[in-house]
Amino acid sequence: MECSLIHSLDSLYNISLPPLFFFLHCLSLSGSLALSHQLGVVETEGGRVEGTFKRDGLFSSVDIFKGIPFAAPPKRFEKAEPHPGWPDILKAKKFKPRCFQTTLTQDSVFGSEDCLYLNIWVPHGKKVSTNLPVMIWIFGGGFLIGSGQGANFLKNYLYDGLEIATRGKVIVVTLNYRVGPLGFLSTGDANAPGNQGLWDQHMAISWVKRNIAAFGGDPNKITIFGESAGAASVSLQTLSPYNKGLIKRAISQSGVATCPWAIQRNPLHWAQQLADKVGCRRNDSAAMMACLKVTDPKSVTLAIPLKLIKSENPLIFNMVWVPVIDGDFIPDEPKKLFHNAAGIDYIAGINNMDGHIFAGLDVPSINKAGKTYPSDLYNLIRGLTVDTKGQGVNITYEEYTKNWPSNPSQETIKRTIVNLETDVLFLVPTQLALDLHYQHAQGAQTFSYLFSYPSRAPIYPKWMGADHADDLQYVFGKPFATPLGYRSKDRDVSRNFIAYWTNFAHTGDPNRGESQVPTSWIHYTSTYTQYLEINNDINMNSVKQRLGYESVNFWNRTYTALITP
Repeated sequence: MECSLIHSLDSLYNISLPPLFFFLHCLSLSGSLALSHQLGVVETEGGRVEGTFKRDGLFSSVDIFKGIPFAAPPKRFEKAEPHPGWPDILKAKKFKPRCFQTTLTQDSVFGSEDCLYLNIWVPHGKKVSTNLPVMIWIFGGGFLIGSGQGANFLKNYLYDGLEIATRGKVIVVTLNYRVGPLGFLSTGDANAPGNQGLWDQHMAISWVKRNIAAFGGDPNKITIFGESAGAASVSLQTLSPYNKGLIKRAISQSGVATCPWAIQRNPLHWAQQLADKVGCRRNDSAAMMACLKVTDPKSVTLAIPLKLIKSENPLIFNMVWVPVIDGDFIPDEPKKLFHNAAGIDYIAGINNMDGHIFAGLDVPSINKAGKTYPSDLYNLIRGLTVDTKGQGVNITYEEYTKNWPSNPSQETIKRTIVNLETDVLFLVPTQLALDLHYQHAQGAQTFSYLFSYPSRAPIYPKWMGADHADDLQYVFGKPFATPLGYRSKDRDVSRNFIAYWTNFAHTGDPNRGESQVPTSWIHYTSTYTQYLEINNDINMNSVKQRLGYESVNFWNRTYTALITP
């Protein structure tokens, strides 16, 4: 209307307004009209919340809420409880501290025990959004570190949900959960059942189910997705009976419940080791936990550091603060719980060199100019395998070197070491999880993928593929958020990830939704084990079959039969 009025004045008074002035004024007005499409103050079960508003184009915008409590400040080593609420409007405009955890150097701590908060991104078009699919992100970090906002460089947070939300027309939610001993210490009995971090995730999912409609979300279209420990968490959440009816779809990136590092088999031992370190009695679990609950949380968190180098065991066996089979949230072996995920559409996949980050710590020479020897592979196999009959190490070594020339190159040896860890820690357990999901599915779809876009880290060898966590920057749209740091083909990778992921959230089929995809992704079946290879050049030839067939067959048949008593 105002633009038309300016035209009228121009004609009536013969005013010669510059065309550029007219264009900019109308553009500004259009933008201000777009600004009116926002949620404002939102009523939740705990009280009213007010976020921030960001314009994202002429007729699009996004509401952002940071730091909404989804549970009360938790009592140490106990399940969180519902938040009592707040009387005034909660200003949800800043990220809250991460849960109490060690720093990367493991010589200090940061975060807070009052940490159970979530963040929400709500995109709008020409009108305020309603009934949008919801994607809940669960971060990774070995169950030891991490937060809902992720790493931060100049306020550019890794898990900023804006690009996914606006490009895919979905609501994005990220959350904090307790990690390290405060999140996963367990005595294996009622004094400390464990899995506090998983309960935190469940409470956040439940909160979203009850409240997301007020933000314009569809509570019946909740997709949970995560990477590494977050991906294993996603898998475990789908298997827990407590989430029945809460989750519609799930995506696991480089981690599933059947990974050998996803379950702690001897939690009491590590709880007692920690108690020894901080001066608590260990012979009675009730007394031990009473002592740990009043011990300085810094001492508890730093008592047993993750040994990264010069370890007698592969790194994966030093990850002690992880979920447990508690007979409650995880009532049985994960592979026996897939009936609980029968109605949940599922995507799971790996990066083609997921094992590199672990292999680089277990065999440091693979990233150096110095030599790596066949004996390094042999010793790594011995560390990774259970060999009850004394033959497993030799059989496995023969399997992984059967195609070696008589004088293997350094690249051949190093790649084989990376492939071994990728297979054992990611590929084989992920293929098992996919097959179990497919076999139990009732009206739900199963999709498998391999991410193979090479790592951009300049310190890595030229033969590197996609390392563990390399996918995160593309899933969260960093090539669009920080374009100067990326190339055109990087944006292609990101665009395709977001398209497939958000289409899946909309429809349960990554091919159908709000976004165009480069080729049709055929769903997984046990017969052909179809998968999509994701990189910068996705076409019809990217749909393949039998991912890692020889390795999967070896570990599932030959080696399993060998070690069975």
